Amino acid sequence: MPALSSSAKNGPITVMIVDDHEVVRRGIAEVIERADGMTVVAEAGSVGDGVRRAGLVRPQVLLADLQLPDGTGIDLIRGVRETLPDVRAIVLTSFDDDDAVAAALDVGAAAYLLKTVRGAEITDVVRAVAAGRTLLDDRTVTRRRAGHEDPTENLTPSELRVLDLIGEGLSNREIAERLGVAEKTVKNHITSLLAKMGLQRRTQVAAWVASRKHSSWRAEPGH
Repeated sequence: MPALSSSAKNGPITVMIVDDHEVVRRGIAEVIERADGMTVVAEAGSVGDGVRRAGLVRPQVLLADLQLPDGTGIDLIRGVRETLPDVRAIVLTSFDDDDAVAAALDVGAAAYLLKTVRGAEITDVVRAVAAGRTLLDDRTVTRRRAGHEDPTENLTPSELRVLDLIGEGLSNREIAERLGVAEKTVKNHITSLLAKMGLQRRTQVAAWVASRKHSSWRAEPGH
């Protein structure tokens, strides 16, 4: 007699959580366990362990962090869905990244949640996804991208170079020396790029560059 799948209609919604931060993982698990009608059947901290354990417990809903020590949540969802195509996946991450949202959609994730959401929102989304609803679609990605236009798209090559050097912490004089131009030229570039980016101060430019360097969900596993 074949083993019963944990996605049986009767009984609680079965959830698996994959996040390499144990404190975060346990916090999410406690939220789910306290909610009516759902239970955590497994936890994992990596892509490999997540795929293996999912095959054993066959959860209805998979909650996956984007950054894992041996890959990404996208890799995890793809790997799990190869053997469990009916599993409903939710990406739960700190990264509000349009490319990540699009990648999640591509591998069949049903929802994309930021870790700043309240516990009740997580359980509401788990219920909706388990019931067959999809909260992530092409329109979501298109709408997000329309609202997150690249503020540097109208910068000239010279302005982009100045932008990068500001991000490296160079002063106007140091930028001028690096580029072999007059300091006044650098100031003119900065005035122009501030206007195009909708910023007011040089420090805002430096902060923007720093935020972009630390926003990659692919390149820095474990965060």
